[in-house]
Amino acid sequence: MTSTLQPRAARQPPEPNHARALRRARGMPTALGVTVLGTVLPGSGYLFAGRRLLGMLVLLPSLALAGFVGWYLFRDLEAALDFAFDPQRLTIAAGVAGVVLVLWVMVVITTYRMVRPLGGGRVRGAFGAVFVALLCLAVAAPLAVAARYSLVQADLVEAIFSDDQSATTPGHVFTEEDPWGGRARVNLLLVGGDGNVRRDGTRTDSMILASLDVATGRTVLFSLPRNLMYVPFPSGSPLAGLYPSGFRGSGDPSNFMLNAVYGVVPALHPNVLGKSDNQGADALKLAVEGALGVPVDYYLLVNLAGFRTMVDAMGGVTVNINDPVPIGGNTDLGIPPDSYLQPGPDQRLDGFEALWFSRGRYGSDDYDRMERQRCMIDAIIDEARPLNLLRRYQTLAAAGKEILRTDIPRQLLPAFVDIALQVKGAPVQSVVFRSSERFNPGDPDFAWMRAKVRAALQPAVTSGADVPKAETPEGQAPATTGDDTAATEAQDLCGYRPAS
Repeated sequence: MTSTLQPRAARQPPEPNHARALRRARGMPTALGVTVLGTVLPGSGYLFAGRRLLGMLVLLPSLALAGFVGWYLFRDLEAALDFAFDPQRLTIAAGVAGVVLVLWVMVVITTYRMVRPLGGGRVRGAFGAVFVALLCLAVAAPLAVAARYSLVQADLVEAIFSDDQSATTPGHVFTEEDPWGGRARVNLLLVGGDGNVRRDGTRTDSMILASLDVATGRTVLFSLPRNLMYVPFPSGSPLAGLYPSGFRGSGDPSNFMLNAVYGVVPALHPNVLGKSDNQGADALKLAVEGALGVPVDYYLLVNLAGFRTMVDAMGGVTVNINDPVPIGGNTDLGIPPDSYLQPGPDQRLDGFEALWFSRGRYGSDDYDRMERQRCMIDAIIDEARPLNLLRRYQTLAAAGKEILRTDIPRQLLPAFVDIALQVKGAPVQSVVFRSSERFNPGDPDFAWMRAKVRAALQPAVTSGADVPKAETPEGQAPATTGDDTAATEAQDLCGYRPAS
């Protein structure tokens, strides 16, 4: 028997006499308090138990790791956002969180085993075990959530920013010092359409070009009507050769409105633009460039139907409603709406209601809807508070993968994060091209539209200074004067304006 017991005793060194004496004299409250301290500050419990070397080997790396994580993520918002859009670093962070979780739980358990009092019976032993289990759960929960969110975010970034091949993105070389290739502005086309973002034939009923100043964040939004006709394509592009008189053809005229470019061009002329993972988006970018006279660098497509899921995941949005907004209905067929969203300030909308706030058109026109869509963008931005997003993050991420598509390259995400931070504190100007005596979407004056765009993009000048006149491209008629209400600068379209 001696030979069989001796190896077992050799595997567990005898506890020092002074440590056993302390454990006999120590009560359960003290042991539990030391265990809590050892959980909050790993290694401190070992020091209390007299294991100084082991305690320092755990305590010092723990403090160093905590300090590094705090500095790395919270030294400024830009650094945190850069981290959040880097799948490689997010995946590494998830792995580190898993390792730290295992080691931290081991420290909690061994700390209690070192400081628990001797004896005391089964009841006290069971109480101590439950207490330690709760501490381990408190340690594991946030680390497990952090690891899970890191993997979800990495998957989201890789799914949306998948580096789709594009025939129309800028061809300059990206550098960390100058990601925009020396350009003063970057132009992003925001597109809303029905149907899956990976499906061909989508109708793009919402089109807003966001022009952002890369130095100041000053932003101008140009809202284009879906029924804009005869849109020209930029000179030299393959589509300009196919449509020398603008986007038009035989058959149903609705097939040659601006909102049909995304689906019609790839169907009629597959691969006409060269290698591209989204021929429709490339064609639409060229159409908007031809209409407004400024290059369109990237696009962001949102599935408006899936947008309902996203709003519900956020817990709803708050908007001001100045006029009744129809839910359902069809003006052309004489089908009345099912109901209306009633006017009032600070109306809380769920996903279904928010979708109809953005889409409802019965008894109104596309321009009212365009303005409401802008207000919905503002409402979503306002609702995107960090705590609110964290509570619903996994649902939001799952929805985002289904409703968003873009050709923004992943390597440009840090640069876009920089601009986004500047945009938040910079003025945002909105130019909406509305039907009027001066502007007819069925027979548009594109020279006039381009002049409005150039004027809106001119650098801000001080009061009393002369505003330079926009030059008219060679071969085009100069923009005429007259009623400029067709391109209105939206000041407070989203505020509450009750009827007198």
